[in-house]
Amino acid sequence: MSTARERILDATAELLATKDALAISTRAICDRAKVGMPEIYRQFGDKQGLLTAVADLGFERFLANKRRNPLTEDPVADLRTAWDSHVAFALGNPHLYRLMFTPTGDAKPQAIKEAQALLLSAVERCRAAGRLRTPAELAAQSILSANVGVCLMALSFPESFGGLDISQSVRDAVIGKVTGDEREDTRIGSATVLAQALVGTLTGTTPVDDAGIDRLTRALRPTAAPKAPPPP
Repeated sequence: MSTARERILDATAELLATKDALAISTRAICDRAKVGMPEIYRQFGDKQGLLTAVADLGFERFLANKRRNPLTEDPVADLRTAWDSHVAFALGNPHLYRLMFTPTGDAKPQAIKEAQALLLSAVERCRAAGRLRTPAELAAQSILSANVGVCLMALSFPESFGGLDISQSVRDAVIGKVTGDEREDTRIGSATVLAQALVGTLTGTTPVDDAGIDRLTRALRPTAAPKAPPPP
């Protein structure tokens, strides 16, 4: 038989499936849990204490999902999988996710530390494979911050930021940056040579002929997209 505390937690979680935490009244929670109003204060101190406890339960589900992510021989690919599963959890549990990652008041869900530790262990796998070019802790903090930001924007402004292509773009940019897997702009080398050539020409130290400068300049121009074939 469930205890009063368990019934209150379950009732709050059920209400969060359709309503934001701020829109749920303690009366609605008590009615659903079949307890008197004083029971919330006896068990959790106040409504904020109750919401923090529910957020911690949400993190337990979130972390359980994370641990079920398969591990492959490619730790960077596994980071991308972890990112996508994070987004899937947020989109599937919007009100709970907001409660977990936008807590109000002084009480904060303690399980956020475990989420950070789990991500850090995934980043450490990249470091062990020689595929990390930033400090591991900074890499984990950057990935989690970006992941949460993408989710909150998608939940708050779904029309403008709800597309999965946005999530994938940010994912690849952030993970690519910390692991060195991002595509480098090959024009950067040409730009450096051109700048050095121009400085040399202006100072008279390393003059470059007009044809050489023209070749470097053309190399910096963006490649035009191929034209679509004419319709049949």
